[in-house]
Amino acid sequence: MKFQIEDVTVYFPYDYIYPEQYSYMIELKRALDAKGHCLLEMPTGTGKTIALLSLITSYSLSKPQTSIKLIYCTRTVHEMEKTLAELKLLHNYQIKHLGPQARILAIGLSSRKNLCVNPTVLAAENRDSVDAGCRKLTASWVRAMAAENPNVPTCQFFENYERAASAAVLPPGVYTLQDLRVFGKEKGWCPYFLARHMVQFANVVVYSYQYLLDPKVAGIISKEMQKESVVVFDEAHNIDNVCIEALSVSVRRQTLEGATRNLNRISQEIDRALEHMKFKYRDLLHLFVFTVEISICVKFKATDASRLRAEYNRLVEGLALRGTLPITDNWLSNPALPDDILKEAVPGNIRRAEHFLHVLRRLVQYLRGRLDTENVEKESPVSFVASINSHAGIDQKTLKFCYDRLHSLMLTLEITDTDEFLHIQTICDFATLVGTYGRGFSIIIEPFDERMPHIPDPILQLSCHDASLAIKPVFDRFQSVVITSGTLSPIDLYPRLLNFHPVVSRSFTMSLTRDCICPMVLTRGSDQLPVSTKFDMRSDPGVVRNYGKLLLEMVSVVPDGIVCFFVSYSYMDGIINTWNDSGILKEIMQHKLVFIETQDVVETTLALDNYRKACDCGRGAVFFSVARGKVAEGIDFDRHYGRLVIMFGVPFQYTLSKILLARLEYLRDTFQIKEGDFLTFDALRQAAQCVGRVIRSKADYGMMIFADKRAIKGEPESLLFLHETYLLFTRVLYDKCRDVLDSTWRFLYLTGDFLLSPSSELVDECRYSRHDKRSKLPSWILSHLRDVNLNLSTDMALHIAKEFLRKMAQPYEKIGGSGRKTLLSEEDLEKMGDGGMDEMLY
Repeated sequence: MKFQIEDVTVYFPYDYIYPEQYSYMIELKRALDAKGHCLLEMPTGTGKTIALLSLITSYSLSKPQTSIKLIYCTRTVHEMEKTLAELKLLHNYQIKHLGPQARILAIGLSSRKNLCVNPTVLAAENRDSVDAGCRKLTASWVRAMAAENPNVPTCQFFENYERAASAAVLPPGVYTLQDLRVFGKEKGWCPYFLARHMVQFANVVVYSYQYLLDPKVAGIISKEMQKESVVVFDEAHNIDNVCIEALSVSVRRQTLEGATRNLNRISQEIDRALEHMKFKYRDLLHLFVFTVEISICVKFKATDASRLRAEYNRLVEGLALRGTLPITDNWLSNPALPDDILKEAVPGNIRRAEHFLHVLRRLVQYLRGRLDTENVEKESPVSFVASINSHAGIDQKTLKFCYDRLHSLMLTLEITDTDEFLHIQTICDFATLVGTYGRGFSIIIEPFDERMPHIPDPILQLSCHDASLAIKPVFDRFQSVVITSGTLSPIDLYPRLLNFHPVVSRSFTMSLTRDCICPMVLTRGSDQLPVSTKFDMRSDPGVVRNYGKLLLEMVSVVPDGIVCFFVSYSYMDGIINTWNDSGILKEIMQHKLVFIETQDVVETTLALDNYRKACDCGRGAVFFSVARGKVAEGIDFDRHYGRLVIMFGVPFQYTLSKILLARLEYLRDTFQIKEGDFLTFDALRQAAQCVGRVIRSKADYGMMIFADKRAIKGEPESLLFLHETYLLFTRVLYDKCRDVLDSTWRFLYLTGDFLLSPSSELVDECRYSRHDKRSKLPSWILSHLRDVNLNLSTDMALHIAKEFLRKMAQPYEKIGGSGRKTLLSEEDLEKMGDGGMDEMLY
């Protein structure tokens, strides 16, 4: 269908459009017109992807002078392929109506592992090994040796691509990853480097979040992207966590041991180069050139950032002209943001390779000493850098340039097996970040995991607390950034977390011809005992038994697939073992087969495949999964694969985590976000993401059970006071009085008849049935969560489930009935005026 939204002719590849899709397009166009950023929450299964693609590509066709480029970011390769498949359908429809002028180039870009067609390279086990295998065949010095010695192996696909030169281009069209591989095989060209090259010319680029948010990758892949681009972050409910992970580094003893081995290997390479300089003087020349150019850069150091940036760029260009930085050799960029790393000249004490290695050895030795501690330590980057300078003699400026210097040295030494040097790269990554940033980070050293205190496992973590740091360059660089998902509620918290000002912020509901969603809040079992994953209740035999009885009752009446989510792997393992010992699991398996998600990717993939087979053949199955796991984030259980999802408990983060406590403190001090608000927001978005797995279209149906008790009147004021008092004291005296405070906390709760671990802190006042907490669920779930479905027992939930399934067994009216109109035709859109949307819906 084709319709108008103000001055834009929208081409939509289907005969009907949902009302929420039309409203979504209107709000999206407002953001594009304003050249600003927006937040849009669209219910799951309502065609968010095709609405985005249709509006943005149509906007570009209607306004050719704008020359808009679409950068579409997804979380997984599976989502990338689905997006490109939708775009291919849309592109064909636009060509049908507009002819050749609608032709565009759209490509998906992923890692070498997903695009490589060389069987030798693909035989590697993981992504890092595939990258290293590619470098061994395509590095500039390897190709130079192959030109002199035909026995040196190279990649024929890359050689053909290089020989094709300017002729190696993609014709217009939409290319999925599979399409790129097929095209590459037909032409004999490397699809990975071909896609890398065509990114700057493509109208639409679909790739992972990390290609924009992780400075190490963005500095190579996305540096040429034009400002007149629209960036879309799809399924972006966890975008703040992605930003934080991009700038966080963890160092363990194994990391330091590996870094020491790496330094020994690099030292041997340097000695080898010096010993054979008569025959291999090129290495020494590279080192000499690097030293001379850095010296020149220091002599002509500019006082302002622009002149310094120009000097740095001239340095990089000079190296590139000497064959040091071709596309095949530059594997990762600096981990810090470019505007931060280019404010000072490269220090002179790391120009010579042997001096740089000596600095790294001192740094590794210092970090090894810091890991030898029996107490938890927390430091700011400023004090940590001062300590390094005092004990190891390494100043902040030297730390800043560790990553770039290592990169240059490895290129000079012509090291191809980069996967063997991941440990020293991690150390230099840590050094560069800690030397660059003084605010928004913490260094936290833990001698063991508090959940397993009997196992020594020291870890030093540079933890980023400010998600806005990683995404700020994206907001500043591109004219429009769209953050969208089905679970962004409460939507007003994201601008504070990411520190930006959206011109449009909107949450949409789902228009339905029938009530195909049935959320319930179960608070007690059939014996009227409350159920909860609260610390003092989760191990209670009555709670475990009632959870088991709930599942047993449901598997006896709900057909096909049931998905159960637990708050953690440890809790899932414990409760399944208890069910097995008590015989509940055996009774469940009489009705349906049981499959379990594990932390092993291969095992989980096999379990999912067999789960789907059991549902397909009519046997039925139950899948046990974990909130925040891979299944909860990326696997859909639509149609008969998920007729019911049970969320056992509230998936709060582990609130004794030192990293979480430090982040909560930073959010409170910097963005005025209360600890309880953030914890509740984070837990409920995870819960909503879990239960949303079962509804992927309006023709689908499913039930959602939030199984956790609630306090109708909320927690007592004295309890809240204790929460606040505990947090206040831990913030002020945490480092010195942690053990005493935890003991005091437990004593206060024991004497007050509230047996509660400090790991619960503010979270246990946040239950599903409390209105102020429940309101943070997405509106498309809240609109179906009626008062009669709150505070249920197992037998009441069973009765509601039977009634719901009976209603869903009736014929489905796709067009709409009972006065509801949930599919709009082209004629309907023409009839609608400015205020006609509500008239068309009812």
